[in-house]
Amino acid sequence: MAAGALTPPPPDAGDVSLAWQVERLGEPADVLVLTERASPRPGPGEVVVDVEACGLNFADGLLCRGRYQQRPDLPFTPGLEVAGNVVDAGPGVDLAHGDPVVGSPILPHGGLAARCLLRADAAVRRPPALSAVVAAGSIITYPTPRAALGRRAGVRPGDTVVVHAAAGGTGSACAAVARALGAEVVATAGGADKVARCLQDGAAAAIDHRREDVAERVLALTDGRGADVIVDTVGGDLFDAATHCLAFEGRLVVLGFASGRIPNLAVNHPMVKNYDVVGVQWPAYPAIRPAVAAQAAEAVVTWLTEGTVPPPTISEVPFGEASAALARLVEGSTTGKLVVVPSRGDHPH
Repeated sequence: MAAGALTPPPPDAGDVSLAWQVERLGEPADVLVLTERASPRPGPGEVVVDVEACGLNFADGLLCRGRYQQRPDLPFTPGLEVAGNVVDAGPGVDLAHGDPVVGSPILPHGGLAARCLLRADAAVRRPPALSAVVAAGSIITYPTPRAALGRRAGVRPGDTVVVHAAAGGTGSACAAVARALGAEVVATAGGADKVARCLQDGAAAAIDHRREDVAERVLALTDGRGADVIVDTVGGDLFDAATHCLAFEGRLVVLGFASGRIPNLAVNHPMVKNYDVVGVQWPAYPAIRPAVAAQAAEAVVTWLTEGTVPPPTISEVPFGEASAALARLVEGSTTGKLVVVPSRGDHPH
């Protein structure tokens, strides 16, 4: 981006603000500590954002455990999707003080804080019609399936897309994006309440993976042909089932391993059955291909403002309860999207 002046002057270097920090690795409820820290300072091409809302993700729990693809040095602050206002900028930035933006923070200065750090070229301006809470609950939740289903798996109108864990934040977004791309969605979820939620959200069919054989049901629903695309955020047994119910030239999209078991795959299997295994780790895009990240986020902002996809079902979490909320999320006891909302008293002083 072209260089531009930031007004008013940047905050004093002595600013401190509240942040949830991981000082040792372990379970979120055990290792997240609410503390005061110096506000981050921007380098070239970076902006400091006054956080209005921060979406929680399963990946935040993996960061706390030291089991995520990114392993920032201790101490660090998790929080991978935020909405807020620019308050400081480094050289080479055309964002101005007060500009509302959404984006994925630069670790170790994540979004579970009053202030975080973003790459300016991966930050997207937030229109007034889009609330900070909805934006923060969407900026990974929706770009992830957009990249996975559109860019990587090539979902086309008429495809049958199976979405595992479709009652959760990422799963429900995957289902919504698949429908926006013209696909028919078959959802899987654990328990009758979550199955009902998937059907209410628009799934053509829903499978309770705790009570039913997923592969058999998918094959029955597709007259033996199998699914064109299966989106897996769970791993374990559901990944194994997916390999048995893909259509010829199907695509198995790997987004995570919420079950805790990273499955093994004999590479002759996708060759013999003619299917692709596609991995997508969305937070890598802002770091490696920021233009792709920005384009995806801009498209999602447009989708949300135009109503192409529904806003996620959001539960707001007070800033002081972020640790407990993340613990519930990683245990699998939540539905929809959890968004942490700092109060004004949590911001720099």
